[in-house]
Amino acid sequence: MPRLAWWAVSICLAILFLYPLYVMLSQVTIDDFLSFADASGGLSVVTSLGNSIFVSLLATGVTVVVSTLAGYAFSKLPFPGSKAVFFVMLITFMVPFQAIITPLYLVLRDIGLQNNLVGLSLVIATFNLPLGIFLMRNSFASIPNELEEAALIDGSSTLGALWRIMLPVAVPGIISTALLSFFAAWNEFFATLILITDQSQYTLPVSLGILSAGTNNAVDWGLMQAGVTITVVPCIIIYLILQKYYVAGLLSGSVK
Repeated sequence: MPRLAWWAVSICLAILFLYPLYVMLSQVTIDDFLSFADASGGLSVVTSLGNSIFVSLLATGVTVVVSTLAGYAFSKLPFPGSKAVFFVMLITFMVPFQAIITPLYLVLRDIGLQNNLVGLSLVIATFNLPLGIFLMRNSFASIPNELEEAALIDGSSTLGALWRIMLPVAVPGIISTALLSFFAAWNEFFATLILITDQSQYTLPVSLGILSAGTNNAVDWGLMQAGVTITVVPCIIIYLILQKYYVAGLLSGSVK
């Protein structure tokens, strides 16, 4: 009986999450896709798509590399005050992005990265780092210390042990961090709208918001649904392919 109840709840939740996707896909026609692709106004859908891919991959790469190194250090290389530093880093979860957008804008302007996709990617990566470091710390904490010690005894350096021994075991955590970072960068709207002023550097979510607005600020729902479909489908495909690693990565360190 408990098993039947579990399946009933799971099916209800699946329907709850899948129904909006069904509604979205059922309302999109070929004409809507063609209209979205041919939309003008100084925006290029293809260019915006390329910008989104660039920003998402760069932000994801920076987040994964820094989170992996920091997570390994917090877990396996403790130093005086490391717990306090980790706690302070977790506090940044509570800092709303909108509260510091003006200082970020000024900093990017001063270093020459305002209105620049690289600067936008670094900003997004910065706000993805707390969660990424948290996940990677848990991933490395779930790995027995004996594996690292054996590599060090065999003459491997700390980085060598990380590269050859620890990383292959921590793959689920790395993939989880990468997925969460990629999705956050792919769907980011506010940061792009504020930090990017050149339309040729807009990402897909911003271009979608502009192109779907019809005359008198009326929303072209068909055009919007087509754009949302283009935005959502790649994320769904990537998630389904890497689902088992994603779930395993989120559970890393929960049971030891």
